[in-house]
Amino acid sequence: MNKWIQKSIEIANAPGYLDSLSEVYPVTLEAKRVLSAEVKSQLKDAHDNRDGARLIRALLELDKFPIKDPYVAFLRRGGEFLDYNPETVDRIAETLFSMSFEEMIAGCEEPKEFNRQIGTLFRRWLPKLGYPFLPEQELDRYEGVALLAGSNGEKTDYANRVLGCNLSKGLDLLAKASGNYIIGEAKFLTDSGGHQNAQFEDALRLIRGEEGNAVRIAILDGVVWIRGNTKMFRTVNGMGEIALSALLLKDFLESQG
Repeated sequence: MNKWIQKSIEIANAPGYLDSLSEVYPVTLEAKRVLSAEVKSQLKDAHDNRDGARLIRALLELDKFPIKDPYVAFLRRGGEFLDYNPETVDRIAETLFSMSFEEMIAGCEEPKEFNRQIGTLFRRWLPKLGYPFLPEQELDRYEGVALLAGSNGEKTDYANRVLGCNLSKGLDLLAKASGNYIIGEAKFLTDSGGHQNAQFEDALRLIRGEEGNAVRIAILDGVVWIRGNTKMFRTVNGMGEIALSALLLKDFLESQG
């Protein structure tokens, strides 16, 4: 077992783990999404008149669709798909019409789910480690510990173009520590099963890749470290790749010198 995995298991199963983790992933009451009076008026007219296509078209323009339906993401990709799939539109519309207008609006105005904020919260916390964020030209010359400035996509571009990592998705971390490059993805796994397992597998795909000139790490927190017979714990407990709690990230970066 990698020593960082062992350390992560120890701190996660000791007093104060969640208290310390709340500095990385603070839980705050998110303000609900607020729709303008004009938008509400347009939605009410379509809802009252049972104009399903118009109602769905307007709802697809919003950040939050009021119901969970596996076909909505596809419909968001282009207005023509509503015309191409009238039976699907009718089915979704009937679900919307079965709701009161107030229930539908409440669904549209729900705050963001916590799981959708995890990457943002992690990146907001990174400056607290005390390392500089540098553009790539400065990072190339820097001899201490520093992090690459920029978006997830810019980190991925640098990892592919400069380090040859051949990645297909964004990174939460690209650091340089005494000449060693480190790339990482952060996950706060709040439960086991379903979407959380998919997030876990996502992190594993990164660290099991072998291309490029970078140390690959998975920055994992939450139930993954709880001792037990879950698939997550059995997996991390038996692997040699580098996975660690965010609470150990500073120690890890300092150890790379």
